[in-house]
Amino acid sequence: MANSWKATGRRKRAVAQVTLTSGTGNIIVNGVEVEKYMPDAILVMDLKQPLALTNNLNRFDITVTVKGGGYSGQAGAIRLAITRALLDFDSTSDQTADTAYRKILKPAGMITRDPRVKERKKYGLKKARRAPQFSKR
Repeated sequence: MANSWKATGRRKRAVAQVTLTSGTGNIIVNGVEVEKYMPDAILVMDLKQPLALTNNLNRFDITVTVKGGGYSGQAGAIRLAITRALLDFDSTSDQTADTAYRKILKPAGMITRDPRVKERKKYGLKKARRAPQFSKR
């Protein structure tokens, strides 16, 4: 089998496991093509961003297993996992060169995991911060 690079990405409640193999640019998410799995073309464009920045749109076949969260969180998790797999792929090359993937992806904000998650509900409140309606009389 050809070389493969694996990585995991998380966003909100979604967890994505990605396997990069050399190929023609097919992206399969949970056994379905990415365009059929994601309801919005913007989400597909968002998760392909690291590939576009590094000029690898048609270089790898990507297999994704994603669980939890909604479509937006899953797209973010897949994007981070693809970024990490690309960094693993590029780890053998010269990291000081301007063409190093890390130097391209870091300023674009692709390497950082988005830490925003849902805040827990507090007792006495209806949601995390929403208090019950106040009645003067």
